Amino acid sequence: MIRPALAEIALFLTPFVLYAAFLVATKAAVLQSKSWPPRRLATLFIAALVLMIGSFVVLAQFSGAPPGSTYVPAHVEDGKFVPGRTR
Repeated sequence: MIRPALAEIALFLTPFVLYAAFLVATKAAVLQSKSWPPRRLATLFIAALVLMIGSFVVLAQFSGAPPGSTYVPAHVEDGKFVPGRTR
């Protein structure tokens, strides 16, 4: 569960990191507040939310079992553990 959470955090931070890299490339002061105006922060925040929501949509559409499949729960068969799967 930690891997998907870290992926979402990375997607959220990507616009801010790219903007900071842009500031470094243009030799602007990265840590000064004049380089991070509220309007720019709002734009970066919206871009971060769009990335996160997009990843949720992609994950919901293209992962999981195919439609119409049947889930067989994990069970013990002949003394051996058989993990859950879809048929």
